[in-house]
Amino acid sequence: MITASVVETLRTWRRSARPLWLVGPLLLIIAIPVADGFLPPDIHLAHLLVVAVAVTAVGAGPLATALIGALAVAALVFAGLERRSLTTESVLVELSALLAVCAFLVLFTRLRDRRERELARARSVSDAAQRVVLRPLPQRAGPVTLASQYRSAEADATIGGDLYAAARIPGATRLLIGDVRGKGLPSISDTAIVLGAFRAAAHRRIPLPELVAYIEDAVRWGLAEFAEPTEDAAERFVTAAVMDIPDDEPVVHLISCGHPPPLLLRGLTRTALALTVPEPSPPLGLDVWPADADCTDSPGACYVPATFPFEHGDRLVLYTDGVSEARNADGDFYPLAERATAWADKAPGPLVERLAADVRAYTGGRLNDDMAMIVVQRDA
Repeated sequence: MITASVVETLRTWRRSARPLWLVGPLLLIIAIPVADGFLPPDIHLAHLLVVAVAVTAVGAGPLATALIGALAVAALVFAGLERRSLTTESVLVELSALLAVCAFLVLFTRLRDRRERELARARSVSDAAQRVVLRPLPQRAGPVTLASQYRSAEADATIGGDLYAAARIPGATRLLIGDVRGKGLPSISDTAIVLGAFRAAAHRRIPLPELVAYIEDAVRWGLAEFAEPTEDAAERFVTAAVMDIPDDEPVVHLISCGHPPPLLLRGLTRTALALTVPEPSPPLGLDVWPADADCTDSPGACYVPATFPFEHGDRLVLYTDGVSEARNADGDFYPLAERATAWADKAPGPLVERLAADVRAYTGGRLNDDMAMIVVQRDA
């Protein structure tokens, strides 16, 4: 789930290649004085020794840079003695310049390595915190197999405005997928509110409408509690799809709060059906209901679950609008139903990986929004 940045990839490669990285500079330090001995007196290559130190600083630490620098200075002194020109003004200027460059590069590599250690510690703490908020889904939950993919629109972030969670209760598996308005790091607080509310109530043996009503109350309180004074409360909301998958019935119960409809895939017939609920609820946090809605009888009176077939071998594709609204260079939306139908016979893990890779290829690697997907398969 965690995407390594280009900088992190280069850093890892540089660390693994450090022993080989020193081969080139050492060959330069040996070759330049030797070549100097065979060249005419008016051609002098010793000033190129600084290249060996600079190359070392790119791929090695301060100790190796200092060692190569000392060898480069020794090679320059050797070349000057060989030509009997060590005390000339030209060689003394080259020697002073080489010493200055070596000192600067050693200081540079020392500061760079210290900064990398600080960033590594900060990244470790950040990754641990983000994994606590967005916990990985289990591979199995009762009679269903789960697989997920997540990509944040923020570089080097593993969580943003999209969210998902799963919980087991006796006789059923509960799933949540949602999308906080906004994207990237600023939306993490709202993501934590929704996930915290779901985890606090999902394990209880309460009906699905009451569970959604509990999450709605928590979201409204959280959005109001942590809102900035200049923010408009109506502009903060969360779309979500909450579902129950019974162990002993080939169905799925779904409540949609303004979220894109899941896709039901049937591998044998290679068909994709959008599970559009007849009575969708407004997004969480808005508390906007039709005038004829009566939500006073019970906490979940306004939330009406829809029931759809979900038989052995079927797969559900849950997603956020970062997938369905991803665009290519021509501005066309990603054809999720078409692509998912083509790969409907794949297992959940390969299917969700194939879809995520296809979205990245379709957009040219540019994600303008967070992206989350879950594939759920009912097993025997």
